Amino acid sequence: MNFSYYIAKRYLKSKSSNNAINIITLIASVGIVVGAAALFVVLSVFSGLREFSLSFSNDYDPDYKIVPKTGKIISCSVAQEQQLKTIAGYKNHSKVVEERVLFYCNEKEHVAYLKGVDSLYNLCYPIQSKIHSGQWLENQTSQAVVGYGIAYKMSLGIMDTNNPLEVFVPKPGKGSIADNIEGAFNKSYLFPVGIYAINEELDSKYVYCDLATAQELLSYSNNKISAIEIKSNAQNEQNFIASLQNIFGNTIEVKTRAQLNETLYRMLNTENFVLYLIFTLVFIMILFAFVGSVIMIIIDKRENLKTLFFIGAEIKSIKKIFLIYGTSICVIGGIVGIILGGIIVYAQQKYQWIMITESLPYPVVFSIQNIVIVLVTIVSLGFIASYISSNTVSKKLLK
Repeated sequence: MNFSYYIAKRYLKSKSSNNAINIITLIASVGIVVGAAALFVVLSVFSGLREFSLSFSNDYDPDYKIVPKTGKIISCSVAQEQQLKTIAGYKNHSKVVEERVLFYCNEKEHVAYLKGVDSLYNLCYPIQSKIHSGQWLENQTSQAVVGYGIAYKMSLGIMDTNNPLEVFVPKPGKGSIADNIEGAFNKSYLFPVGIYAINEELDSKYVYCDLATAQELLSYSNNKISAIEIKSNAQNEQNFIASLQNIFGNTIEVKTRAQLNETLYRMLNTENFVLYLIFTLVFIMILFAFVGSVIMIIIDKRENLKTLFFIGAEIKSIKKIFLIYGTSICVIGGIVGIILGGIIVYAQQKYQWIMITESLPYPVVFSIQNIVIVLVTIVSLGFIASYISSNTVSKKLLK
């Protein structure tokens, strides 16, 4: 057995003759356990909040979205749709038309996005599960489904044929709108049949209608659309995107869900890093006490170390004893802390002790990634702290 490892193992199992050193070592070890548990719990809580925040966009945003590289329109032929279905990882797709328009009803105005969708839209998203009241629209009709926020602002009811939702879209062309206001807009009537509720932002952003209705209102031909939204389970993202580029050419751009919510993802990643950094700094402060306890053990064991030195042990080997000793304490403390933190996270998942609201428990996620992050952090910092404290061993100390 390695000499340094054998001595370090003996020191781990034995107690010092000085009770004060034993107490200080115990406090430092408990601090490592608590620090590891706290870091794991905090990362698990943030993972839960991250998953909760992204659940709204995951319910709405596609896995991939084909958009025009320039302008607002892309073309999609029947042949291209058939090619799309042959890509590995493809599940479903939906053609959509989006445009910012003016809505008018009950003497109230609201600017929002009109989103025309085809009959396959329900196969891509669980949109019907988000219907707050009423029903989802039927194809080839003038029906509409509005967001809860829009319905509230415009005092909209559903199935009210006497008060349709008027839609105004500027006609393409040149010249001043003031010269001919009435002829400057395409106008259509939509009849709300349902109200959806996803989140506050989306509920005030979109009005859904049939794809053909939106194309007619915007003067688009049948093969002209704003985007293609794709549901996929592709394992290789780069290969899937490359296949889409081969079908539609370089006139389109393919965006992933993360790219569609780039600001949200960047904000969540930044918050996660800052939170991790803060708790890592706290743990570094705990390690100051740990470094002190290891140094005190070195001083306490000085006579034994002198004996080892005089019988031929090298200074490097003696330093290695306390490097292994300190790192081992951090590894054991990190594992115990993760187990303790895991119990807390599991208890919250199962028993929901802490609630945000009466019906919403504080979200937590038990993640292998968080276990690895905590363990790597604890072991790395513990190794550095042990290395610093082990360097106090010198010939001057032993002589």
